[in-house]
Amino acid sequence: MSHNIPKQQWAQVIEKTGGPVQYKQIPVQEPGPDEVLVNIKYSGVCHTDLHAVNGDWPLPTKLPLVGGHEGAGVVVAKGNLVKDIEIGDHAGVKWINGSCLACDFCQQSDEPLCAHALLSGYTVDGSFQQYCIAKAAHVARLHKDIPLDAVAPVLCAGITVYKGLKESGARPGQTVAIVGAGGGLGSLAQQYAKAMGLRIIAIDSGDEKKKMCLEQLGASAFVDFATSNNVVKDVQAATEDGLGPHAVILVAVNEKPFQQAAEYVRPRGTVICIGLPAGAYLKAPVFESVIKMVTIRGSYVGNRKDTSEALDFYRRGLIKAPFKVVGMSELQKVYDLMHKGQIAGRYVLDTSK
Repeated sequence: MSHNIPKQQWAQVIEKTGGPVQYKQIPVQEPGPDEVLVNIKYSGVCHTDLHAVNGDWPLPTKLPLVGGHEGAGVVVAKGNLVKDIEIGDHAGVKWINGSCLACDFCQQSDEPLCAHALLSGYTVDGSFQQYCIAKAAHVARLHKDIPLDAVAPVLCAGITVYKGLKESGARPGQTVAIVGAGGGLGSLAQQYAKAMGLRIIAIDSGDEKKKMCLEQLGASAFVDFATSNNVVKDVQAATEDGLGPHAVILVAVNEKPFQQAAEYVRPRGTVICIGLPAGAYLKAPVFESVIKMVTIRGSYVGNRKDTSEALDFYRRGLIKAPFKVVGMSELQKVYDLMHKGQIAGRYVLDTSK
């Protein structure tokens, strides 16, 4: 290991599923031969982190667990096999912490589908700590002109929605509906969609989110699902020909929108499922889905190429993730707000506080 690395560090740890998160000191780990140690300066907080605390998914987490998978920082140590990253380089620790690089999926650039993928803040310790380990092949390469606090949310939310928009096949000039548009993923999805030349219908609830979507994020229409008498008709009416959007990007955290989207997407349209509400099921009317030739598909996280592309949009000034910085010690307060659905944009943790 290189110098000036402490033996102990501050971290947010859960000892058991269901929490609580404990802010405490833990040992700093040494990187393996193909790994780097990143001094995390900032880490975004994602809904997945709350799912991990609560054990919402049918995939067990490691315990005890340090959450977080949107960590941006500086490489301070590396293994002896790591040749393409230098000490002092800026790097991002994202959801895919590592993969085997040898299986069918890894060979065709579908590393997220690798059966042996390591998941930051889930199956391995993540970025809610001051020093985090990741496989060198998988860390995001960050240019030093990118501010680390602002880019943190792009490392999961940005890459994920960019991948979803690519998977949708929507082309410049077409319309995309984004469900959960005012949240962390939705706020980024709107900006990527705008940068890709798409027209945006934002679907969410509340005046604060409506104002943000229409005035800051580039949406041309806003449908409030809480006050709308008929969401399906309102979304279709917001498109120029009344036939509905070409694609729907679902980043909502509850089940109902997943069951409505196939009804308002236009014929030959595509519904992209990204959000993961606990215990939820997809539902679509068979008759309409067949005669409208609707496609429903899941989109997970991006591969390494998607990551560099998504970061390039950000570096060119096309993406500005709305975010608020709080100390890492305040993570529980962020989870409380998230649980109540009271977060517009994204919270970013400063690991020094």
